[in-house]
Amino acid sequence: MSTPPQVPQPADQPAQQPPQPQQPAVPPQPTAYPYPNPQSPQPGTFYAQPTLAAQPPPGQQQPGNPYAQAPQYGPVPPVPPDGGGGAGRAVLWAAVGAVVASAAWAAGVLLVGGQSDSADLRGYSAPSNMCSSADYSSFKDEYTQNDSSPTRTSLKDKALDESYCSLGLKKPGSSYADAYLTMQLDLHKKTDPAPEFTATWKNYGDSHTGYDVDAVEGIGDEAYLVSQDTTNGSSSSGSRYATLAVRDGWVTYTMSYSVYLTSYDEDKDPPALTDVTDWLKTDAKATLRQLQD
Repeated sequence: MSTPPQVPQPADQPAQQPPQPQQPAVPPQPTAYPYPNPQSPQPGTFYAQPTLAAQPPPGQQQPGNPYAQAPQYGPVPPVPPDGGGGAGRAVLWAAVGAVVASAAWAAGVLLVGGQSDSADLRGYSAPSNMCSSADYSSFKDEYTQNDSSPTRTSLKDKALDESYCSLGLKKPGSSYADAYLTMQLDLHKKTDPAPEFTATWKNYGDSHTGYDVDAVEGIGDEAYLVSQDTTNGSSSSGSRYATLAVRDGWVTYTMSYSVYLTSYDEDKDPPALTDVTDWLKTDAKATLRQLQD
């Protein structure tokens, strides 16, 4: 490389100091400038000066080509001391916020998944036809005629599976239903029904006047028998009603019997309420066994 010509010096001035050795030329580096064979600006020019947020600590040499520095990945840098580095703090807190948000998202996914996976269904399945799947054989000695057109529904959802049946009970020779029987099975797949089940059935007498509520042992985790008899020993008017509500894990089952008596009804001798409650207990146990895989 040729040396630039020296400018003549006056006699009364000291001789010019020899030029300092120049740094090796930085080879061309890829930059963001869209021109052929771009060259990064040399140190000392305006465009080569880093911004305030990227200034090196005092005493360190300015890099020859800030655009050629490889990105650094590693631990989040400490918070800069007060008096400067506001941009650094912003970057730090943005990174910390991203980490916290990611952790919260992951925790939420785990919690939601755990809630769904923890459903205690005890191997039960909800049939599409509850009328043909439920056992109510204890009632068939009293009510011998089958209902030719019972009402049945079913529901399949990610939160709840449900099967329902309502049918009329007929004595021999009856043209119309003498009594009614309903059965419903619910598989709660997202929420535990225990608190609401207990509150509803254990306290049924508090919200419905004239009903007797008794806890029943030996069926599921908990069961309640709700009953009412307004016939006062007379078979000419009034009603007899009984419901057995059972919870087994996250599965609930209800079986209800009702008969309404008037002077126009053909049935003048409905079964005693004590017989009905025994039938409900027997048939509910049999149905729950049948509906478990």
